[in-house]
Amino acid sequence: MAEHNIPPETTNSVSVDAQLDQVLSFGNELFDYASKFADTFVRTWNIYQVGIAIGLFVLAHILRVILGPRIREWMAARQNWPKWRMRVLVVIHQRLRPIFFVILIWLTIFVMREVTWNSRSYLLSLIGTLAFAWLAVVFATRLIKSPFLRKTVRYGAWTYVSLRILGLLDPVEQLLHSAGFTVGEIRFSLLLLVQSLVILGVLISLARFFTTTTANKIRTNQDISPSMQVLIIKGLQIAVYGAAFFFGVKAIGIDLTGLAVLSGAIGVGLGFGLQKVVSNLVSGVIILLDKSIKPGDVISLGDTFGWINSLGARYVSVVTRDGKEYLIPNEDLITGQVVNWSHSNDFVRLDIHFGTSYSDNPHDVRRIAIEAAQSVDRVLTSRPTVCHIVGFGDSSVDYILRFWITDPTGGLTNIRGNVFLALWDAFQQNGISIPFPQREVKMLASDPVNTKLD
Repeated sequence: MAEHNIPPETTNSVSVDAQLDQVLSFGNELFDYASKFADTFVRTWNIYQVGIAIGLFVLAHILRVILGPRIREWMAARQNWPKWRMRVLVVIHQRLRPIFFVILIWLTIFVMREVTWNSRSYLLSLIGTLAFAWLAVVFATRLIKSPFLRKTVRYGAWTYVSLRILGLLDPVEQLLHSAGFTVGEIRFSLLLLVQSLVILGVLISLARFFTTTTANKIRTNQDISPSMQVLIIKGLQIAVYGAAFFFGVKAIGIDLTGLAVLSGAIGVGLGFGLQKVVSNLVSGVIILLDKSIKPGDVISLGDTFGWINSLGARYVSVVTRDGKEYLIPNEDLITGQVVNWSHSNDFVRLDIHFGTSYSDNPHDVRRIAIEAAQSVDRVLTSRPTVCHIVGFGDSSVDYILRFWITDPTGGLTNIRGNVFLALWDAFQQNGISIPFPQREVKMLASDPVNTKLD
């Protein structure tokens, strides 16, 4: 038997014709459904049911106007309730009208089914089912934090439940599946796009809710160090979000084995181009593991002095006393010399230098300086404050005063300034002088010989 090769143009025209046939078939089914619905709608009882539904919606609006302010006052009086419960009440209060409408319409359906035939409440049942499904979708999508993702999932879920309740889901799925293209063994279509948005949106929202709740519990656990808390939270986020993405892609029907080689090639290329980024990521993990720095520590790195606000995957946030926030790459903290003022404990010793006149008794100066330093609030009295002579200068006896504090986050310059001020007051009260260099300038007489020449 002779083999005939079909040209690609013929194959493409056949697929396009098939898609057009599916579109026309769906249009005919939709038209038939609309015709049947219109035929049944014009019946007297169906018109009555529409009128009843409109009346129930108006009644729900009236109940919302009357009971809404009273419910708000009742909510305001519940001040001792947990925040999550108050948030649920706020969401319910914002949806009082549809809640009242769903309750009223299903009560009406129950009464009508008891007193008349079920067919005379069929349209009300359809409206009530749609209203309840839409309301359930609204409450379920409130868990999604991102506004764009929440609206996308909400509208997609509304469309899905509406088509399913109306019996149009299968024809629409066929139409969306026909509008697409095939790459290898994977079929990319509008149906796949809608499914991916909904499934990934739901899984990512659940992952975010789980990680947020777990992270709050980890942060309140006093038995775990701050650095380990950050490491556990980061690892948990990577694992949960990675699992959500993996299961989402598998649920859509995409085979990940075909993407393994491509992702490996992309990884090698990114490894060369993003060496600094990868180095910062690895350095961040090392910082979290060795616990060299943690949130709340006071560090000095070059000219930057401040306390660590947060540990990120790429950088460390350091806030200074003047309100500036420095984002220091993790690699700089690993390779550079960092002074951690509160690494092993919170005790910090500070030194200040001063000088007094040679006429002042050094024994009195040392005693007065120690008492003045210990009178400052932040200076510790449990650890000894000492004062020593360090030299005899040109115009003064030089001293060093050493004292301890436990709150370096409160600043170092301000505590030094307060001690200097206390020394000034104490020296003024006890007649101790702080010398300063004095210079005498002598004007030499003019040379007589030069004066005559002039």
